[in-house]
Amino acid sequence: MREGIIRTPRRWKRVVMILLDSALLLIAIWASYALRLSNWSPAITPERLTLAIVAVTVAIPVFIRLGLYRSVIRYLPEAAIWTILRAMMIATVCWVIIIFLTEMTGRGIVPRSVPVLYFVLGTLLIGSSRFAAKWVLNIGTGMRRNEEPIFIYGAGAAAAQLARALRGHGNRYVMGLIDDDPTNHGRDVAGYRVFPPRDLRRLIERYGIREIVLSMSSIPPEARQAVIARVTGLGIKVRSVPDISDIVDGRYIVNQIREIEIDELLGRSFVPPDKDLLAKALSGKTVMVTGAGGSIGSELCRLIATWKPAKLVLLEASEYALYRIEQELTTKSGPEIVPVLGSVTDEQLVRRTIRTHRIEVLYHAAAHKHVPLVESNVLEGIRNNVFGTLTLAQTAAAENVSSFVLISSDKAVRPTNVMGATKRWAELIVRQLAFQARTSGSKQTFCAVRFGNVIGSNGSVVPLFKQQIARGGPVTVTDPDMTRYFMSIPEAAELIVQAGALSEGGDVFLLDMGEPVRIGDLAENMIRLAGFKVKNEANPDSGIAIKVIGKRPAEKLFEELFYNRDHAKPTAHPKIMRADASTITHQDLIGAIASMKKTIEREDETQARALLFSIIVGEDPSAAQYEVAQSPMQSSKAGLPQPSSSQTSLEG
Repeated sequence: MREGIIRTPRRWKRVVMILLDSALLLIAIWASYALRLSNWSPAITPERLTLAIVAVTVAIPVFIRLGLYRSVIRYLPEAAIWTILRAMMIATVCWVIIIFLTEMTGRGIVPRSVPVLYFVLGTLLIGSSRFAAKWVLNIGTGMRRNEEPIFIYGAGAAAAQLARALRGHGNRYVMGLIDDDPTNHGRDVAGYRVFPPRDLRRLIERYGIREIVLSMSSIPPEARQAVIARVTGLGIKVRSVPDISDIVDGRYIVNQIREIEIDELLGRSFVPPDKDLLAKALSGKTVMVTGAGGSIGSELCRLIATWKPAKLVLLEASEYALYRIEQELTTKSGPEIVPVLGSVTDEQLVRRTIRTHRIEVLYHAAAHKHVPLVESNVLEGIRNNVFGTLTLAQTAAAENVSSFVLISSDKAVRPTNVMGATKRWAELIVRQLAFQARTSGSKQTFCAVRFGNVIGSNGSVVPLFKQQIARGGPVTVTDPDMTRYFMSIPEAAELIVQAGALSEGGDVFLLDMGEPVRIGDLAENMIRLAGFKVKNEANPDSGIAIKVIGKRPAEKLFEELFYNRDHAKPTAHPKIMRADASTITHQDLIGAIASMKKTIEREDETQARALLFSIIVGEDPSAAQYEVAQSPMQSSKAGLPQPSSSQTSLEG
């Protein structure tokens, strides 16, 4: 019977509701007279009958205007009682006015308590009839007290499957479906009414919706991004059902709902990985990853493990981070996992590890990367990022590692901070080792992969914003007009491996990061994604505020991926390019490293900072035009130790 009622055409259900309300209003008027006159059989005079018909004739248009017949009864929220109260109040006032006019014409007197009783009884009868019908229609599957009403955006097979999976499970109750296709509007899909997107704001207010789940994995990224942008400004949470490929692969179940990833909101286009390149780089190889417990390193390890390497060696300085990734990757069907606790600056450990396990492919992700922290700890930043890379790369060259890949940063381009400068030195070191491999006739390849911010990586802005939003704000931004490049961690890991497979030696690869993102826009979008409004001048009373705290030392307003975009060359992969070459000679680099080593041994931070930047200014004269946050960075090259022509190795 329930399914038969649900499938009845909407117009017939409205007719039945109007007839039922008319009957209930007549009963309310009869009961009002009966209570007032203390007589359960009050006389039905022509005047009373006329006024009763007038009351119904006035009330029904009011009910229609206030939307009492637009609501789907089985999804009726408790807040609908206020709409019913308002409708009965307006209908009663209009009826009282008509009664007053009829009394002026001498057509009888209505006791003053009758309209009051009519309002009370009418509200009880109209409201109780609707909630009783909702209870009957939802027996066994109705929304429980602890459930939250939601809408699903999409009306395809995946949306119907999701709605069925959520029925009776968890604390979400599907109120209906939203779809862009006009042919679906007004129809029932899997027992749920389909509404147009233009009604979203009204539906949210009517049903008390606090969450929308997107079931749109098969639509193009551009269309998906447009939908996300449309619903994020409604003050509700926006979540997503996993992609069908993830469900098939077993990474999710169909009723597992995840948060919208911020890269979906940014609208980045995704290019599927080249499986031939991944297989060429990883399958059957003995692979080592430094910084294996970090955000980039751990994702690299997960990717590598799926491509059946002969062995995967994890080098990590943090005991807890190493434990976590080792436990995650250790499975009966996976490759052999070898955890190694230690630093890349420990030459004996690095040499013993590479030699013992006969490493063939090495991904160097270990680095200090937090800009303000490295700025405050210059010597340690140089030791780890510069001399750690030097130790690792030279040992890899000596132990015949076939492929060495450095994970670099866009902050290495015209750097204004210590972290970026150390990454540029690391790139130059890798280029020098590649030069030595070519001149000696070795088939070893050394390359660097440069990209921007990775969404969700340790120390990045996205996790910080999430924490601040969870605490209720404010969200702190250094400068809302600051722009940054972003990509997802899995995409970065895949592109790193593919770039390594494309290396010819000495390459600096650039990953296509799309368009830069304004940090102020990112903060606003994340607040809206979490279901809150942005507290600003237009909305001063509610929401989460964005607080501008000013630029930190050595921060750049705009990041760059190129020294000269015109010199970047395409590769076989549409999202990977080769960067322009450096003007620094090998002898200059050898001399600079020797000088830096002596400076570090003396623990002369001022001189180390000056030397760090002097070689980069010499590499790119235009770098002098860029703001350098700390005055010691602005030292000229004149007073620095000059390279000796007798120096023949990177260590001098």
